[in-house]
Amino acid sequence: MAGRWKDFGRYGANGAPGGEALGIAMEGMVHGISSPVDSERGFFARVRYLTKSDAGYEAMDRAGVHVSPRTLMAWLAEERMSRSKAMLARLDAAYWDLRRRNVAADLKARLNNDGRGTRVEINPVNQGGVEQKYRRDLAPRSINVRGVWDRAVDAWMDDDLDELDAVWDEVLDLIGSDYDGYSYVSSIGWSA
Repeated sequence: MAGRWKDFGRYGANGAPGGEALGIAMEGMVHGISSPVDSERGFFARVRYLTKSDAGYEAMDRAGVHVSPRTLMAWLAEERMSRSKAMLARLDAAYWDLRRRNVAADLKARLNNDGRGTRVEINPVNQGGVEQKYRRDLAPRSINVRGVWDRAVDAWMDDDLDELDAVWDEVLDLIGSDYDGYSYVSSIGWSA
C-alpha cells in the first residue's frame, strides 16, 4: 500500500486501509431476501431464486446442495422444506453466492459507466479521538475513478485484499500529492 501511516491508530485515529474499505463498499451493495432461511418464506424464496437460471443451479452445486428431483419438486411446489441445519446453511450459502455474482456483473457495468467512470467520495479517517497537535488536515475528497473497476470487482469477488490494495494505490494516484492522507479512510461511497 502506498503512503502507509506510521503506527496507524497510535494517537487514536480510526479507519480502514483503503483497499479494505473499497471491498466493504462493494459488499454493501449486496442485498437480498431478509427472511431467514429457516422460515418458510425465506426458504422457498431462496429456492425460487436459485432455480430460475443455470447460474443458480451452479451455485447450488458449488455449495453442496444436492437433492433428488423429487425433493426439489416438493420444494418448488412449497409442499415441504428442509429441516436439516446443514442443508439450510448450504442453501443460504448458494443464495448469497449467486447474489454476489449477479451484483458483481451489474457493478462492473454501473461503475465503468461506458468508460466515463464513477465519482467516488472518500471520507478520511476519523480523528475525533486524536489530540489536536497530532491531527492531520484532511477533508472528504470526491474524485472520478475510471479504468480500475473490473479489477476491483474481480478482486472483491475473489476476496483478494492484495489486489484491492493495488487498485486503491491507483485511486490514490488520482488524489495527487496528498495521497498519503487517504491510505486509511473511514468510508468510501459512490452513486452508481
